[in-house]
Amino acid sequence: MKWRPASLLLFTVCFLVAADQLVQARVAFEKLTDFDFQGTTYYSVKNLSLYECQGWCREEPDCQAAAFSFVVNPLTPAQETLCQLQNVTAANNPASTPQRSSSMYYMVKLQLRSENACQRPWNFERVPNKIIRGLDNALIYTSTKEACLSACLNEKRFICRSVEYDYNNMKCVLSDSDRRSVGQFVQLVDAQGVDYFENLCLKPSQACKFSRQFQLPRIGVSDDKVSQYVGLHYYTDKELQVTSETACKLACEIESEFLCRSFLYLGQPTGSQYNCRLYHLDHKSLPDGPSTYLNGERPLIDVGEPSGDYFENICEKQSNQAENTLPVVFDTVEDPAVNNLTRNDANCDKTGTCYDVSVHCKDTRIAVQVRTNKPFNGRIYALGRSETCNIDVINSDTFRLDLTMGGQDCNTQSATGIYSNTVVLQHHSVVMTKADKIYKVKCTYDMSSKNISFGMLPIRDPEMIHINSSPEAPPPRIRILDARAREVETVRIGDRLTFRIEIPEDTPYGIFARSCVAMAKDSKSTFQIIDDDGCPVDPTIFPAFTQDGNALQSIYEAFRFTESYGVIFQCNVKYCLGPCEPAVCEWGRDSVESWGRKRRSVTASNDTVEEEEDMNISQEILVLDFGDEKNRDFLRSEASTDFGRDKTVTIIEPCPTKTSVLALAVTCALMVLVYLSTLFCYYMKKWMQPHKVMA
Repeated sequence: MKWRPASLLLFTVCFLVAADQLVQARVAFEKLTDFDFQGTTYYSVKNLSLYECQGWCREEPDCQAAAFSFVVNPLTPAQETLCQLQNVTAANNPASTPQRSSSMYYMVKLQLRSENACQRPWNFERVPNKIIRGLDNALIYTSTKEACLSACLNEKRFICRSVEYDYNNMKCVLSDSDRRSVGQFVQLVDAQGVDYFENLCLKPSQACKFSRQFQLPRIGVSDDKVSQYVGLHYYTDKELQVTSETACKLACEIESEFLCRSFLYLGQPTGSQYNCRLYHLDHKSLPDGPSTYLNGERPLIDVGEPSGDYFENICEKQSNQAENTLPVVFDTVEDPAVNNLTRNDANCDKTGTCYDVSVHCKDTRIAVQVRTNKPFNGRIYALGRSETCNIDVINSDTFRLDLTMGGQDCNTQSATGIYSNTVVLQHHSVVMTKADKIYKVKCTYDMSSKNISFGMLPIRDPEMIHINSSPEAPPPRIRILDARAREVETVRIGDRLTFRIEIPEDTPYGIFARSCVAMAKDSKSTFQIIDDDGCPVDPTIFPAFTQDGNALQSIYEAFRFTESYGVIFQCNVKYCLGPCEPAVCEWGRDSVESWGRKRRSVTASNDTVEEEEDMNISQEILVLDFGDEKNRDFLRSEASTDFGRDKTVTIIEPCPTKTSVLALAVTCALMVLVYLSTLFCYYMKKWMQPHKVMA
């Protein structure tokens, strides 16, 4: 057979493309903790290690997922493992819902086209139907989830620590933050049809954005109870023998086979036993968070071994790291992009002066910031209001004009949340010439917490140049603070707490809250604390909201439902442009103000209020019993309202000691001996007594 040159070239190109794709596709796994999907199991085996189970699935072409359970046998106590290989799984169906399953790792096989896919047990941790708001670094569109995860591994501009993939819209969001990031509003919220992934191929030095420390977890549960749960219910990724706690910590810090986030140190080594256990889990990896440690049961047979000291990876922010704030004034550093503009650009005039104009939308004004490539002399003013809304500029390359949003001084126009005006840059103090520039500026205020792009569309003279800006509506969050203003997740009944709904201070928006409810974690009981008008239902239980800067807060005493320790608070939050007006609430003969009603529209001529989209936020807190007379023998705690660092509630369960068991056995033996002796004496006496003979 004779090949033509064109056919040979086409065959070679196709072969190279196919070979390149085969080389790039690598087998990897995503893992879900304490979740399980439906699937078809074609092989199962007991008492395998986690890595043996996953290794079988990796090598088996038919294996699509592996379910690995490690349930504790309370009689041993030890973990009994079960490995199930599945050739059909519902995990690849975005519409399927996973089931909760304790002590379970569910691993799904992936094909990632990335040279950076690591050889660790799994490349990503998956949390279904969850996202983190407001920490996005990049947005791309990919046809598959695998392509999105590969994009995270291939990212070069920043360290990709987490991914969110929207299956319906094929949106892939990359972020350099994760659940452990500090200094920002980090909270997992529900998002149906969107999954959250954390990159587990990171190097140990990349685990945190800033500094990385290991500390005792401060989550409101006693250290002994946490350590006991970890020792029984965590699956040990690696164990070794070390000489000290510092050596165990160092082993976790430099571990390269998996991303080590916590370790358990069991004290000084005895013989050849291992005393250091390393884990890829921490309390943030668990679906129930800190409440998981309260649900752990003690084994029926306690061998009396020490529970050890448990430490978790904590990300700390550097003190010298500047906060991201909304700029008001630009730096006066010369911008090469401005100097590179030519006279043919719409932002340059015939004198060679080029203008860099930007807009910042505030709550009561529109700030128009101008930079030039050479000193400017003249004035800047609002068209039609040159006498009441102007700034004289004398030999300056940076200047700003503030346009008021209300009144007639600057004649700012508004319609349905869009505020616009026309700004003139004029060289002469009186006469307008062709060299002058006219800009149409516009601010769009979106009160539905949606990001709107910022852009500038230059148009050549003599038409106006349009500049649009939309300040981002920041996501609110709920924080619950104790008496020392520390955020808490676990409290006691009656603790004095501060319930706060917060947004960043550097934003033109205000917030108001209404329709707030407290729910039991099992959703069987609900209690409305703030009604639809923003007023407290029962101020003795939950008082009205007061304003604290941009935040709303209410000081109340902790309560819980009779059948549940977990209390979930949920509020309906909306945005206002600037501070919101309070609602006037009647309680008995008193009238109180509560920030649960939206401020009236700036441009409204009547009493109507603009309707905007709602945003629901929620927060869970654990409320423990304290002072219960029936359980006072089983609770040990300091009699203080401070549920702080060193004062926690410890539930002590009565357990017989070896001495008590031995004493009970001796007592029982003596009682049996006395009983037998009594019987023996009775029958001996009866046998030795002479029988009466009847005459």
